[in-house]
Amino acid sequence: MGARLRTVHYLEVADLACVRGGRAVFRDLSFRLARGDALIVGGPNGSGKTSLLRLLAGLLPPAAGTISISAEGTQIADREERAKFIGWLGHYDGAKPQLTPREALRFFARLYGTASDPSLLEVVGLSRSADLPCQYLSAGQKRRLALARLKLCGRPLWLLDEPLASLDASGKALLLNLLRDHLAGGGIAVIATHDPLDLDAARLPLT
Repeated sequence: MGARLRTVHYLEVADLACVRGGRAVFRDLSFRLARGDALIVGGPNGSGKTSLLRLLAGLLPPAAGTISISAEGTQIADREERAKFIGWLGHYDGAKPQLTPREALRFFARLYGTASDPSLLEVVGLSRSADLPCQYLSAGQKRRLALARLKLCGRPLWLLDEPLASLDASGKALLLNLLRDHLAGGGIAVIATHDPLDLDAARLPLT
């Protein structure tokens, strides 16, 4: 189910600093995550949780410090190359209104170069809505579709920004199961959240 993970042996962040709008959001941030590790990033609004994820994803340049991954025997610091190993779940679910969930997963399978997996719709609880245009899905259903896309991408480093948003109790349990499966398979996850998450993970509080 989903694509086979490529291998990232570790993610290493050293002396990282983030400046937005001329203001230092954080500085001197360092951590290292190996295969199977997760990091939960907490803190109040404006503390830099989303900015940290965007830096890791290569969407922002750091003001100082380095971000690198060891992947498939190669040390990678280049932002564009690092992005090829990243699965992203942000505030926008990427559900094109005119497409059905089934069509959306086919599109993302082509985009990621992975095999389409219709069974993912059943896994995330969308089999009954598989052929309903996404514009008619609820916020929670769109979030479940985003989880299916994340599973489908086959990328070993997951960056999740408030992943519990819009999910009901069963959706939150689904997310936890997907995360645990990802980590058990040798993946790495960095999760920014306000909400408690019952996951064996290191904690990084930002202030």
